[in-house]
Amino acid sequence: MSVTRSLLAVCLSVLTAVASASVPPVAEPHPFEVLSPHGARNDPYYWLRDDSRKDPKVLGYLQAENAYFKAQSAVYAPKTQQLYKELVARLKQDDSTVPYKKGDWLYYTRFEKGREYPVEARKPVAGGAEQILVDGNREAGKQAFYQLAEVEVSPDAQRVAYLEDRSGRRQYTLKVRDIASGKNLKDEISGLSNEVVWANDNKTLFYVENDPVTLLSTKVKKHVLGSDPKTDTVVYTEPDHSFYLTIAKTGDERFITINLASTTTGEIRVIDANQPDAAPRLLAPRAAPIKYEADHMAGNWVIRTDWDAPNYRLMTVADEDMGDRSKWKELLAHNPAVFVEGFALFKRYLAINERSEGLLRLRVLSWDGSQKPTFIDADEPAYVAGFDVNAEQDTDTLRYHYSSLTTPNSVYEVNMRSGERKLLKQQAVLGGFVRDNYVTERVWATARDGVKIPVSLVYRKGFKRDGSAPLYQYAYGSYGHSSDPYFRSSALSLLDRGFVYAIAHIRGGQEMGRDWYESGKLQRKRNTFNDFADVTDYLVAERYAARDKVFAVGGSAGGLLIGAIANQAGDKYRGLVAHVPFVDVVTTMLDESIPLTSNEFDEWGNPKDKAAYDYMLGYSPYDNVSAKAYPAMLVTTGLHDSQVQYFEPAKWVAKLRASKTDRNPLLLKINMQAGHGGKSGRFARQQEVAEEYGFILHLLEKR
Repeated sequence: MSVTRSLLAVCLSVLTAVASASVPPVAEPHPFEVLSPHGARNDPYYWLRDDSRKDPKVLGYLQAENAYFKAQSAVYAPKTQQLYKELVARLKQDDSTVPYKKGDWLYYTRFEKGREYPVEARKPVAGGAEQILVDGNREAGKQAFYQLAEVEVSPDAQRVAYLEDRSGRRQYTLKVRDIASGKNLKDEISGLSNEVVWANDNKTLFYVENDPVTLLSTKVKKHVLGSDPKTDTVVYTEPDHSFYLTIAKTGDERFITINLASTTTGEIRVIDANQPDAAPRLLAPRAAPIKYEADHMAGNWVIRTDWDAPNYRLMTVADEDMGDRSKWKELLAHNPAVFVEGFALFKRYLAINERSEGLLRLRVLSWDGSQKPTFIDADEPAYVAGFDVNAEQDTDTLRYHYSSLTTPNSVYEVNMRSGERKLLKQQAVLGGFVRDNYVTERVWATARDGVKIPVSLVYRKGFKRDGSAPLYQYAYGSYGHSSDPYFRSSALSLLDRGFVYAIAHIRGGQEMGRDWYESGKLQRKRNTFNDFADVTDYLVAERYAARDKVFAVGGSAGGLLIGAIANQAGDKYRGLVAHVPFVDVVTTMLDESIPLTSNEFDEWGNPKDKAAYDYMLGYSPYDNVSAKAYPAMLVTTGLHDSQVQYFEPAKWVAKLRASKTDRNPLLLKINMQAGHGGKSGRFARQQEVAEEYGFILHLLEKR
C-alpha cells in the first residue's frame, strides 16, 4: 500500500465525511483541557497539533483539506491560471538590482529567465568578468523549498559566507565558499538565525544559534574557519526570553554589535572587529522602557532612542564614554509630530528617514552646518521613500528608493552637496503598464472613538465613485509594523477589473508615530479591529465601494485581524482571506514551548495574568467562533511555519466548519513544503497570489 493510501485510510477514522467536491472534511472533536491559572478550557481540536509533523492521523486530515481545496477551486481554475499568466507576464524575468560599490567591487543580485531564485554576483569596479558568489537556483536543486538568506563577503573579498533554509522553518545553515574557485569549505553549521558577521581577520565568523525547541535566538557564537564547530566559543547568552537577539557590523566596519531588543527595551554589546577574541562591551545597559539602536563613525556612536522621546530622537556618545548613558548628547531633538524611522551616516552628512503624517520621507543635514537641512521631494499624495544600499561612508552620494501605489519601485542617487538627483533604475513592469492609467489618493476615515485613520487608495483612471465598485482592503496593524503604500504589480489584475485597492493604516502599526502603535496593542488591541471595520464603513459610505463587494485580506498578525473581523463584523464582507493567521491567541501565549511565545508577552499580554487572560480571550478568533453565518473564507498555512504553527489555522477552520450556519465556501490550503512566507520561488509566489485573486473573483462573479 502506498504512503498516500495509508494516510488516507487512517484519515477515514477521524473524518465524519470524505473530502469531495461537495462535502468538506469535518474533523472529529476530542475533549482536551487547556490549563491556565484561571481555570481550564476545552479545546476539541487540540489533537491537530503534532510537533513532529509525522502523525498519520493529522497529516491525513491536512491532506483531506487540501483535496477539498483542490476540488472546490477547480471550478475557477481557468480564472486562476489566467491570473497567474498575467502576474508572471508583468515580471522582467532577467532583471537585476542596481550594482552598489564596496571596495573594489560592484555587487548586485540578478535573475535568469525562467528560473525561480536569485543569483548573487559581483564585477570589478575597474572592469572585468562577473564572479558568481551564490546561485540560488543551483543551490536549491530540486528542493521543494529554498531560501537564500544572508550573503556576506569577507573584508578581504576572498570568501563569502551565506545562510540557507531548505524547509521554510527559518532555521538556517551557514556555509562558506572560496569565491575564486567556487568551492565550499568544510565549515557548515546548522540551526541558526539568518545573520552572520565577519571579523576583520577574515577567518572568524560570528553567528546566532537558535534554541532547537522554542527557536528563540539565545546565543552568539564565533567560529574560526577550519575548526570543529562543536568547539565554537559562546560569546554571549541572553537569559531573558522576552528579548530577540541579532548581530550586525557597524557602517565603518569597526565594530560587531550584539543587538538585544524586546518590545519595550533595548541593549547593545559591541566587539572590536579587529579583536574578535575580546569580550563584548556594553554600549549602554538595558533600562526599561528605553529602546535604542546605534551605528558608528569617526570615534563616535550615533544612537536612535526613545529615551524621553516616544517618536525617537538621535544622540551621540564618544567611544571612551561607552557604557554610561548619562554621557549621551542630543543630536536631533524629539518631535511629537515626526517619527524617526532610521538614519544613515556619511563622513560629511547625516541622512534621516522619518515619518510625518504617516508617510516616509528623507531629510539630509550636513555635519558642519554649512548647508540648510533639505528634504528630498515627492509629488504624490501617498508614497514611501527609504534608504537603499549605502555601503560606504566616505561619499556625498545618498542612494534611496521611492515607490507609491502607482509608481514602480525606483532607485535614485542624490548628491547631498548639490541636491542633484538621478534616477538609476525603475522597476520594469511588462504587459502594457502605463502609470498614468492609475490614480492614488489618501483619505481619512473616522473611527468610532473619533480618531482619524489614514487610508491609501489606488484605482484605475476613470473610476466612478458611485458605490458600485468591488473593494480589496488590506491591513496588518501589529508590532509597530507600518503598511506602507509600495507599488504592487500584482494589484493591477484587480485594478484592471474595476477594484478599488485600499491599505488601512490602522492602530497597532506605527504609521502615525509610537502612540499609534501603543494604541493598538495589549489592552487596547481591539482598536486594531475596530479601525479596520470602521474604514470599511467609511469607504462604503463615501461610495468608493459597493456594500456587497467588499473583500478583506491579512496575513500572520494581520490574519488575527481577519479572524477577529470574521467574528465581530463578518456581515460587512463578501469574502475574507487569512494567510498564515495567528488565531489561537490564548492557548499559544500560555505555552512557552511554542516558538516565539515568550518574545510576544509585551505585544499581546501574558495570559498568566488574569486581566490579560480575560482581554485576550475576549477577541481570540478561535475562542470566539460561534453558531452564526460567516462570509466566504480562504485560509492558508504552511506545515513548517515557525512563526504561526500550522495547527492554529487548522483548528480554527475545523471549529468554523462545525459551528457556522451558512453555506458560504470555507477553504483551507496547507503548503506541505513551506513555512510562514509561503512558497519560496518568485514564480511559485505568483501562483499563490493567483489562487487568492481567483477565489475573490469567483465570489464576485457568483453574485
